[in-house]
Amino acid sequence: MNAMAMKKTDLEKNKALKLTHAMKQSASARFGKGSEASAPDRRERRRLDQAQGIVPFACKLNIELVARLTERAASHPEGMTGLLTELLQRGLDETAE
Repeated sequence: MNAMAMKKTDLEKNKALKLTHAMKQSASARFGKGSEASAPDRRERRRLDQAQGIVPFACKLNIELVARLTERAASHPEGMTGLLTELLQRGLDETAE
């Protein structure tokens, strides 16, 4: 028996998996088209942020602190970025005095 030969049930299973995957891809593309037009892609988002003077800044924080920040950011009008900007500016202003 050839190593490449597959049972008929395995072939049918592979065809079903391919069909399922194709159906998922077509559904997400079809239903996602409306939202794609309104949201800019990553490159465009980065260009818009840079035009506003915003650059990415990553750091590692304690998980409890992140939970508190996430909770407060949910009610902040500008989200996490606005909250962190406000808190950092306030903290830096206090230490400068």
